[in-house]
Amino acid sequence: MHFGQQLRTSLLKDYYYYYISYEHLKDALKTPYETAPTPENTHPNRRAWNEDDEKGFVAELEAELDKVWTFQRVKSGEIVRRIKASEKEVNEVIARLERRPPRRSSNPTGTPAAEELDIPTEDDFMLLEEDLSDVIADVHDLAKFTQLNYTGFQKIIKKHDKQTQWHLKPVFAARLKAKPFFQDNYDAFIVKLSKLYDLVRTRGHPNAGDSAAGGGQQNFVRQTTKYWVHADNITELKLIILKHLPVLVFNASKEFEAKDSAISSIYYDNPETWELYMGRLQKTEGAEAIRLRWYGGMDTETVFVERKTHREDWTGEKSVKARFSLKEKNVNAFLNGSMTVESVFEKMRKDGKKDEKEIANLEQLAREIQYRVLTRKLVPVTRSFYNRTAFQLPGDARVRISLDTELTMTREDNMDGRTRAGKNWRRMDIGIDYPFSQLPPEDVERFPYAVLEVKLQTQAGQEPPEWVRELISSHLVEAVPKFSKFIHGTATLFPTRIHLLPFWMPQMDIDIRKEAIKTHFGIQRPGQTVSYTTSDDALDDDSDDLTDEDYEPTGDRTPESDQGIQRLREARDAMEQYEQERTTADPANSLDIEERVAAQPLVEQPNDYPIYDSEEEDSDAEEESRHQSLWQRARSKVNHHVVLIGNFFGQALGYVKPTPKPTPLPGSTSSAAGNALGGPPIPKRFKAPKGKRIHVPVRVEPKVHFAAERTFLSWLEFSIFIGAMAGTLLNFGGNASFGAALGFTILAVVALCYSMGLYLWRVEMIKRRRAVKYHDSWGPTVLCLGLLAATITNFVLVMREGEELYR
Repeated sequence: MHFGQQLRTSLLKDYYYYYISYEHLKDALKTPYETAPTPENTHPNRRAWNEDDEKGFVAELEAELDKVWTFQRVKSGEIVRRIKASEKEVNEVIARLERRPPRRSSNPTGTPAAEELDIPTEDDFMLLEEDLSDVIADVHDLAKFTQLNYTGFQKIIKKHDKQTQWHLKPVFAARLKAKPFFQDNYDAFIVKLSKLYDLVRTRGHPNAGDSAAGGGQQNFVRQTTKYWVHADNITELKLIILKHLPVLVFNASKEFEAKDSAISSIYYDNPETWELYMGRLQKTEGAEAIRLRWYGGMDTETVFVERKTHREDWTGEKSVKARFSLKEKNVNAFLNGSMTVESVFEKMRKDGKKDEKEIANLEQLAREIQYRVLTRKLVPVTRSFYNRTAFQLPGDARVRISLDTELTMTREDNMDGRTRAGKNWRRMDIGIDYPFSQLPPEDVERFPYAVLEVKLQTQAGQEPPEWVRELISSHLVEAVPKFSKFIHGTATLFPTRIHLLPFWMPQMDIDIRKEAIKTHFGIQRPGQTVSYTTSDDALDDDSDDLTDEDYEPTGDRTPESDQGIQRLREARDAMEQYEQERTTADPANSLDIEERVAAQPLVEQPNDYPIYDSEEEDSDAEEESRHQSLWQRARSKVNHHVVLIGNFFGQALGYVKPTPKPTPLPGSTSSAAGNALGGPPIPKRFKAPKGKRIHVPVRVEPKVHFAAERTFLSWLEFSIFIGAMAGTLLNFGGNASFGAALGFTILAVVALCYSMGLYLWRVEMIKRRRAVKYHDSWGPTVLCLGLLAATITNFVLVMREGEELYR
């Protein structure tokens, strides 16, 4: 959808006249024609853009910016006042609830006591909940309004620079900073609304517990799923979650500050071997990640030293994260070995707040981490920074949701002739000053999406809450299993040193936004029956009955009001056309987008696996062949032609062997030349950059090796049977059986060699965790055809020998 249509279909009724006049600004970029249009030349050349045109356009752009900025400030101030008023009302109701006298079994006068007349009722809490829901919807609408207008200004400036060749973007960027309507931070609103909504939702009895929510635990295990969230959906997602879970505030006694949500982590690895990166990427048993984490700004005194250990499911153990705290001034001494583990926990042992067994476990953890850092020559390589909004009931870790925004990864190493961290455990030229504009582009990776983590602790067989299932299946999130900030940052910041990339790299070039669907899930105003989103119809239901005559101007109308009505009509027409296209393209029981893509015929061979290849794999092989000897090149050519001949016979046998055919789905009429969405063909193979491969996660358990062995033993057993048949025919058969015995013998030897080669190849691929085609597509077919040929040969020869004897 073009932005102009998106803007028209996303207009909010109460904000109509305050959006950027995008279409008007587009028209302002068109200069008059040099000559009048004629039937022969309907689109003559336009006059060149001059200084007067630029002044006029800039003036209109300034007027639009002032309009949007003024409305945003007014609306933001209104929300602040509404939140304060709601906070006052909630506090009054809670105070009345706390003054409630103890319940008595009877009253001597037979009438309620005077104090009990002021007890808040369920209706009072329902009214407060509706009022807060309305404020939440206002915050959602203002965030969407801000995002949409900011996108509009960026689009129109880009269009201006492209069409006129006058560069306005650098100049107008300063004017946007002077009126930064797009920099309003809604986190403070969300934290305050979360606290109030939780008080009302729990009827004045919020869940009490450890605000650290497990901060005292050193070892904890959770089932975690990860998702990407587009920047357009971040505020809406936060507002939806806070209606079910409160924002977790670690220090409720102080006012919320931006740095309270900042989290920074320093990841360590060996830049020569990248063993920690490779282990975490390939998910090998026992793979570790060592990091140092702190919360808040650079002046934080406490640093957490953490180790994450991956465990395979077949081991019966769970992946675990263990950590201990360390003073920032002692970090360098601990990592270089000059500070002993005993001295780290000396003060903890004197305080007596932890028992001796727990301290001993922490000492063992610290000793292992220190030993690995020193022996494996681990140094800081990557830093991750993000602002985290955590949603959780205090003291209840059954459902914990965190949303990491402004995710940024930076380099911490001293390679490439640059000193970044030096001999310190972290670089000091940056802090939490996102977006780290002082760093060169090669030192920073700004992740385009927010990362949502849903952590559940449920009993076996227990389903997560319904609202969680609706959330993760909505259009607001994109599932990315096993996403890792350390892996992504290291892979992108060290492109010349990392050659194995994570599987989600091809997804970075795909727009993860999806079409919103009207459901009962989402931001709802009191009295609404469907979700309140910007994709809803911006006009009243009654507006569908209005005709063009209803919009005829009257004497009281002004040109400004006529322009506003015209915009209303354009918005209505655009939304009606958009809804009509949706209903005609997707009738009842039709396939959704994913089903249509799945039903699309593949461009490549139907039995191909979605392997991630290197785009320049062939050219790399040619480059290597230039440095080989004459004999090596000749042998390579022979092997190449043998492979081609084998492929030819394999394709020929492919017509003989039974192959499953896909069932045609209704509505799937597209050909290989285009996909089900009307675009170009969807490639099944993802091309990695030159010299790199994309790692596809492959689960390898002991039973996989046993299955390969059992398959080889089955082939071996079958080959022995065929060899026994050949020996029987050779020893006890007549002259006619000699040919059949020779055929069976050759077949047995070929089957033995083939099964051995296939088994060794499978073991190597399993060991390397390669996502290749493990099943044997044509070996059994060839074996059956060989048996059939040998049996027929034996039968023919015996028949001929019988005929000769009969004669």
